[in-house]
Amino acid sequence: MAAIKTLEIVSPGIMTSVQDMGRYGYGRFGVAPSGALDSFAMRVANLLVGNREDQAGLETMLLGPGIRFLTEVVVAVTGGDLQPKRNRQSIEMWRSHAFQKDDVLSFGSAVSGFRAYIAVAGGIAVPRLMGSRSTNLPSGFGGHEGRTLKKEDILVCDDPRGPKIESERFFNPEWAPQYSDKWKIRVVLGPQDDQVPDDSRATFSKNTYTMSQNSDRTCIRLEGPEIRCKPEVEASIVSEGVIAGSIQIPGDGKPIIILGETVTGGYRKIATVISADLPLLGQIKPGDGIQFEVVSLEEAHLALQKMEEWINNIKRKIN
Repeated sequence: MAAIKTLEIVSPGIMTSVQDMGRYGYGRFGVAPSGALDSFAMRVANLLVGNREDQAGLETMLLGPGIRFLTEVVVAVTGGDLQPKRNRQSIEMWRSHAFQKDDVLSFGSAVSGFRAYIAVAGGIAVPRLMGSRSTNLPSGFGGHEGRTLKKEDILVCDDPRGPKIESERFFNPEWAPQYSDKWKIRVVLGPQDDQVPDDSRATFSKNTYTMSQNSDRTCIRLEGPEIRCKPEVEASIVSEGVIAGSIQIPGDGKPIIILGETVTGGYRKIATVISADLPLLGQIKPGDGIQFEVVSLEEAHLALQKMEEWINNIKRKIN
């Protein structure tokens, strides 16, 4: 079935963009993966409307968009609680809802978390570039014209299904992540922690850091106790590949957590956030406190396995 004009942006919200699970395999060409920062929330939103987990939806933060629907469609909102509303009436998050033609989805301000995810049955059908529909904002390509959405943008979906098919799906609130202003993020030390003295490694793992206002989709900049490399090594190194979750120590000693919009870095990396906790990084907001918990590689593998088993269990239990 041909793609159908499905939604019109009435108000853009803050940093609202088309994202999916990311654009992988092109790092050697300098192309960052982009994609939903809270991949867990995006995956669940897609499942709730009957999509594949990797289909494209919308990511927004703090103040969500206003969206008028141009046809009947099923919608789900997950992630941070930005107080979603249908025609000015509050609706539940983490469940699917049937929207009629000319219904409007709007949002209040953030109650918890930082980013919300909007999935529409059929998925947002922007062109696929290098295997992904995600918006690479720093480079200005992918998604809808390589940018955040603006008023009067119209997006199409592939085969948006009628409300009677998927409108009763819900996600048990007990399964949903709990967002707060204090976060414990698990990390595996390395690859260059051996170039950081013992006292600085202790500083890293025993203190609370605060997310800086200067953070964005590229990285989370932290404020807190400084971490220093050993005196015989320089803070900067020849730029090399980095992945989401890499924690760099720049010259000022304030850690930087790499997110999804960069593939190289020129500072030593004291640790890496485990895969199971990467989605949480998308919900940390400026001013929130972060503590790092060092775990073993085996514990990291078990945590990832547990998360994937949880997702599979969700697939079976969503009604």
